Amino acid sequence: MGTVWTADRIPDLSGRVVIVTGGNSGIGLETARRLARKGACVILASRDEPRARAAIRSIRTEIPEAEVGFLPVDLASLRSVRDFAEAFRTRFDCLDILVNNAGVMVVPYGRTEDGFERQFGTNHLGHFALTGLLIDRLLGSPASRVVTVTSAAYRYGRLDFENLMSDGAKGYSAFRAYARSKLANLLFTQELQRRLSDSDTISVAAHPGGAATDLGRRATERRVYRVLLPVFERVSQSAAEAARAVLRAATDPNVQGGELFGPGGRFGMRGAPVVVRPGLAGKGEALARQLWQVSEDLTGVRYP
Repeated sequence: MGTVWTADRIPDLSGRVVIVTGGNSGIGLETARRLARKGACVILASRDEPRARAAIRSIRTEIPEAEVGFLPVDLASLRSVRDFAEAFRTRFDCLDILVNNAGVMVVPYGRTEDGFERQFGTNHLGHFALTGLLIDRLLGSPASRVVTVTSAAYRYGRLDFENLMSDGAKGYSAFRAYARSKLANLLFTQELQRRLSDSDTISVAAHPGGAATDLGRRATERRVYRVLLPVFERVSQSAAEAARAVLRAATDPNVQGGELFGPGGRFGMRGAPVVVRPGLAGKGEALARQLWQVSEDLTGVRYP
């Protein structure tokens, strides 16, 4: 085998149970499709049931034997996250792979049901709570893993613990809030791995690079993003190509806990997935631990 990782290297996943949040479209759907093709039982976790059902039909049309189902969850609602975890636990005794993929990107200022700034609340706190509520199912499954999807935008993220939720719409920057949530995703991955170090479960991260999906559809409401969109599209890749980093993080048996995978091409925008150095100088272990404590306090979800 060569050094370039492709989805053909995904091992047989028969008998393995997988959750993909946001599995109804884009990178999440492509991830779910590939995992189902390899025999995994895949649960699409989505707030949009019609789109999730349509995604299941598309997977089964291509892979008639696919074992794929749906459970509703809105990551902007801790109540919904708890309901999802309870429903999953009723049906399944184990969880082999949790793909924390769903999210919102560069959206106007808003608050979640629980009062959190929308991007931080959905992208980070929702997944923090979901993972914590399912951690015993992961710990009870041999060689399980948590894959959290971040973005190259994490490089521009800053955590101001005095103002994590942005003080109202005035002065709010949609991009800065998005970058903050993606930095939180990466720090969560690393702190979770430190806490899992004595177990058989690992925590890894992936960023897809540039991807032609509908995640950034709200970004085009702003003039600057409409101007940059044609340039972005020229250096981006398809959702199926972008999903490769997530798939490698989720399935490569050689993955080490705490690693970050992303495209190996120019500027990290496209190409086969490789291990990426996060470059978190000044944003290390102490920051991740502080974020963890704050996240537990905000969500009320405490890990064992």
